[in-house]
Amino acid sequence: MSVPEVKYTQIFINNEWANSVSGKTFGTINPTTGETICDVQEGDKADIDLAVKAAKDAFKIGSPWRRMDASQRGRLLNKLADLVDRDADYLASLETLDNGLLYHTMSRPFTGWSANMLRYLAGWSDKIHGKTIPIDGDYFCYTRREPIGVVGAIIPWNTPIILTLIRLGNALTCGNTLVLKPAEQTPLTALYLASLVKEAGFPPGVVNVVPGYGPTAGAAISEHMDVDMVSFTGSTEVGRIIQQSSAKSNLKKVILEMGGKSPNIIFADADLESAVEWSHVGLFTNSGQVCIAGSRTFVQEEIYDEFVKRSVERARKRSIGDPYDPNIQGGPQIEQVQVDKIMDLIESGKKEGAKLECGGGRHGDKGYFVESTVFSDVKDHMRIAKEEIFGPVQSIFKFKTIDEVVERANNTSYGLGAAVFTNDINKALTIANTIQAGYVWVNVYAAFAMQAPFGGYKQSGIGREGGEDGLDEYCEIKTVIVKIPEKNS
Repeated sequence: MSVPEVKYTQIFINNEWANSVSGKTFGTINPTTGETICDVQEGDKADIDLAVKAAKDAFKIGSPWRRMDASQRGRLLNKLADLVDRDADYLASLETLDNGLLYHTMSRPFTGWSANMLRYLAGWSDKIHGKTIPIDGDYFCYTRREPIGVVGAIIPWNTPIILTLIRLGNALTCGNTLVLKPAEQTPLTALYLASLVKEAGFPPGVVNVVPGYGPTAGAAISEHMDVDMVSFTGSTEVGRIIQQSSAKSNLKKVILEMGGKSPNIIFADADLESAVEWSHVGLFTNSGQVCIAGSRTFVQEEIYDEFVKRSVERARKRSIGDPYDPNIQGGPQIEQVQVDKIMDLIESGKKEGAKLECGGGRHGDKGYFVESTVFSDVKDHMRIAKEEIFGPVQSIFKFKTIDEVVERANNTSYGLGAAVFTNDINKALTIANTIQAGYVWVNVYAAFAMQAPFGGYKQSGIGREGGEDGLDEYCEIKTVIVKIPEKNS
């Protein structure tokens, strides 16, 4: 497959392309080779101010966007979905170039999934409504679900197309306007999607995309007095900063989807072959760069040794290399900084006494590849058991009883995902009902549905994305009470 041509590298505000106010640019890197793809305009506070003004103007009472029928918003989202489908091969190829996602099994399917997600959200556009409430006295009481206003979205680098379009879809379905900052590592697909927003016919200012760095452009969004809500996916550390910025500015609403250290529990009565494969998928998908990765694999002692043996065999078969190659199962990490973090945690695992079963080193002589790594004999106090690695490192723990594993699984500051493998429905429901996590799988891992809400407990996040619950996050609820006049005599 040929390398795609990069078509857009500027800032997108008011349906127009422009250079940054400062004139600065930054390079976006191909993680497969470590080479610069192109230079992109670097937005900062001045550019965010322009984008927020455009979004605020587009949201004013009487604007084309605010006067638009809800059903027409849905038609525009459906048109955008059609354009994403039309250009899906190009978008997916661009995503693979900029991010390293496997083209055939990840970026291309993800692009089609994102278009369908837009269609699902489009169907909600004219179905977001309030209720009538019977209250005491001669009153008529009803509620309205209204758009919040200007939404600032700060997007991570691990699945840019999906996370860009779910924020865009949720915000616009409810009638908000949007200022979006893609991750500096992966700005290219968000910029191309901006061109499709204009082609679809959205009014100027409804969607604005400003590439830039977190401490400048991202901070300007979270601190801005005219941004009414921030939706963020990324690290817990940055999420704390965003929440602090909200408190110090205008107390804007904040949705946070952050880190995870998800438990994956394998009971002795599970289908072992299936459990090994799903545990592999749940950890090594996207080279471990997934917030819900099953990074703490708890295996009951009766089958522990056999599970470790089969998991090592599976990891050794995982092919690593060119993400455009359909035979490859593992691509690169996103950048050198991430590789260094992963290697440091691998070294800590060895020093703290975990058994390195396979991997543990760099793969190849160019790009940001890490070997498929499996540790056994992992203990709960180790760094690899507590810190989010965000890399292809499987840590396997041993447990005896269900009460023990529930306590250990919940002994973390995170609470995003969890899974249980068992043929006993009682064990499955016990785990599902007692694990502190926002998403729990039974006998599968990383199965998602756009109709279902996604989010975390504890320091994994605040709020939900997806389904009707996700749309509620992007609305204000207004109560109206009308006095009913007395009957004329």
